[in-house]
Amino acid sequence: MKVTESEFEQLFEENQPKLKSFIYRLVTNTEDVEDLSQETFIKAYKNLHKFKGDSTFKTWLFAIANNLIKDHFRAQKRWTRNAQNNCSQSIKNSSELQEQVMNVYFKNTFEIKNHIDYCFTCVMKYLPLERHIAVMLADIYDFKIAEIAVIMGKSVGSIKHLLFKGRKTMKEVFAEDCTLIHKTGACWKCSELSNTGNSKAETQRKIATLELTKEKNKDATKLYKIRTALIKGIDPLKSSNFQLHDFLLNQTNTANGKTYPKIDKACKDL
Repeated sequence: MKVTESEFEQLFEENQPKLKSFIYRLVTNTEDVEDLSQETFIKAYKNLHKFKGDSTFKTWLFAIANNLIKDHFRAQKRWTRNAQNNCSQSIKNSSELQEQVMNVYFKNTFEIKNHIDYCFTCVMKYLPLERHIAVMLADIYDFKIAEIAVIMGKSVGSIKHLLFKGRKTMKEVFAEDCTLIHKTGACWKCSELSNTGNSKAETQRKIATLELTKEKNKDATKLYKIRTALIKGIDPLKSSNFQLHDFLLNQTNTANGKTYPKIDKACKDL
């Protein structure tokens, strides 16, 4: 199926929001998002004659973006398991960073559902890159396994393996860390952030409205599906908490792999 130049521009524009959010959830840097999105446009445009309609235009476009993203990450290390805790400690150790995060916080209206999206983005960055990409394409962007195989240039069997291993890790991390699910969870960031400007009672009331906390059996697979269903409806680049989460993601990237002295105190009620 031949696509004309005018049709190409329209199709690219239609797919650009999801393409950009996909790239952002992987690279978590707005400048890189713009660069990679532009590179995808240029490469797709130059190779338009190669698009034969064997897949959807969206699948073809994501395949081009995927190859550029793999090149982008070739020399970068993945986040460590404690990357978010390193971020918290780095902020607690710096009055300047505390001031910055508070200034950003008060420019946003904090929503816990958006923070769950941010948290999901962070946890995915612990995964090996190919598992990360496969999980996102399947569980956030609703690509079918056969389409993911085309995008990633792998067999259907390989994609199934990547999804199994990636989902298993995601569910294990949430089960171990998330205080929304288990009171013994190590991560308290949802309530820590939402307590700013709210009473603890108000924070707990907001948390109690989430489907995650209503799931009585705490089934890991069901909880995972509730998370992904919520996240699908969120564009991180247009989220009301984008500035705050973008700041935290950049700080986490900076703090990744470093060691900070532990300080057991809140940051200006944060």
